[in-house]
Amino acid sequence: MFTGIVEELGEVVALERGTTSARITVRGPLVTSDASHGSSIAVDGCCLTVVDLDGAAGEFTADAMLETLERTTLGGLAPGSRVDLERPVPAGGRLGGHVVQGHVDGVGTVVRREPGERWEVVTVELPAELARYVVEKGSVAVDGVSLTVTAVTGTGGDDEGRHTFSVSLIPETLRATTLGHRAVGERVNLEVDVLAKHVERLLAAGAVAGTPR
Repeated sequence: MFTGIVEELGEVVALERGTTSARITVRGPLVTSDASHGSSIAVDGCCLTVVDLDGAAGEFTADAMLETLERTTLGGLAPGSRVDLERPVPAGGRLGGHVVQGHVDGVGTVVRREPGERWEVVTVELPAELARYVVEKGSVAVDGVSLTVTAVTGTGGDDEGRHTFSVSLIPETLRATTLGHRAVGERVNLEVDVLAKHVERLLAAGAVAGTPR
């Protein structure tokens, strides 16, 4: 489990593509400092398993299957790409953000950036099927970064027929994560609140079984 508090801005150093998979090598001295073969590391919000480790270079290698490449932004990475990195939270550790599994639900697109005095409001378009899980003042992970939703367009979409949400990025987030550099039109990984999905599932099961709510 992760918390969405990015520990390090890493860099892709190699990407070997196969027919149905890819092997990605990332430089991240901090997250590799206590990693070992089989460790989990979140890369732009995607939980990947370490299959090779070069501690001296501060690099780790992970495999990404076709499902991951098609359902996340990892398929568009290239050597030199910057990525958000986070190690799993230890048992008893501080939950600084929110419960993040590292299981990307879908890909969104940055549609607007509005600079403020010391912050920036970023608006993201998200797939319609995820819109019901995103609520104002709720939590969402964008490229693995835990953020508080400041505004939503509602279940009907905005006046252009899109479903969007906005987040306010403080200077530290702009400096320490990829979100400080995401331009309008770029794609981002989204993970909605897993608790909302579980509640929806349980309520639906209760309704079918006829149990009281």
